[in-house]
Amino acid sequence: MNKYAVQLAFAYMGVIIGGGFASGQEILQFFTGYGMASIAGTVLAGLLFAFLGMQIARISTTSQAQSHKDVLCLLFGRRAGAVMDILLTFFLFGVGVAMLAAAGSLFKQQFGFSPVVGSVFMTVLVVLTLCLNVKRIIDLVSLATPLLMALVLVITTYSLFTSNADLDQLLTLSQGQETVAPHWALGAVLYASFNIAVGFPMLAVISGRSRDIKTTSRGGALGGVGLGLLILLLNVSLFSNLNQLHGAELPTLMLASRLSPVVGILMTVSITCMIYSTAVGMFFAFSARFSSPETGRFRVLSLSSCTIGLVLSFVGFTTLVGSVYPLLGYLGLLLIAAVLVNWFRGRSMAAGVVNDIA
Repeated sequence: MNKYAVQLAFAYMGVIIGGGFASGQEILQFFTGYGMASIAGTVLAGLLFAFLGMQIARISTTSQAQSHKDVLCLLFGRRAGAVMDILLTFFLFGVGVAMLAAAGSLFKQQFGFSPVVGSVFMTVLVVLTLCLNVKRIIDLVSLATPLLMALVLVITTYSLFTSNADLDQLLTLSQGQETVAPHWALGAVLYASFNIAVGFPMLAVISGRSRDIKTTSRGGALGGVGLGLLILLLNVSLFSNLNQLHGAELPTLMLASRLSPVVGILMTVSITCMIYSTAVGMFFAFSARFSSPETGRFRVLSLSSCTIGLVLSFVGFTTLVGSVYPLLGYLGLLLIAAVLVNWFRGRSMAAGVVNDIA
């Protein structure tokens, strides 16, 4: 498969995964709490990510999108697209700020440092990355994903072989888990809607810089399949050890640390990388909305937005997640609906052309 398609897939996965996925908290609330039905939920989410990734990449490449606004105007029309653009741009910045705050929380919990240290460290990394060219950004963001994939495979294998609870006990424990929706299918759709809104802007910009529709479409689909596989593996490992994860804020890290202190350190590094990749994706897409990448104006805007984001991050990670993420989920549902309508229209037009020829 084309190397660019694989890089695009890893970048797509890296931006969406973020710190919440790597820590295991998102998977617990959106999937594991539904018991055995969570397997079906992970499959549904993976299919949605693959389909949406492929369609967004196709639309972006076809239109040669310079920013996510170009794609939004195609999907929603000029006026509604402009409104969606304003809303999404605002939330992009909000998620970027939340990632800076997440780095502060991680450094405090793992190393006992002041949250300011972690937030400043992450801000500096993000600014330095955004000063590179686009290809280097894709390379750096995509590098973090294979590390997490390897760690999830190791943790899943370990969890399955060391689980000391029977299925009935695990099912009972899963019923006591907090979930985001009354049904597993709705939980999977909500997970996809929130995360596709996060991944859409960077996927649109990266795909728009290529003229090879087949390559970018494959990259989007491959990234979605990879996301589905990661969700499935992490869900299985968490479910099989529910009896040992009560009250854990970072359940994945707990499993990794139990396996080995070295694996625990590697997982801490992995979570940091995921926070980094999401932060880079958010601030990159935000800055690309107002200026062309690899220009002096883009670098100045990146520095300014990250500095402002650093100050706002001191509000706290939990507060930011509680206020920004739910609203972004609703925006994601609108985006999914628009992509589906665009896909149906494309199929209808193609069918009409075939009929006319016949």
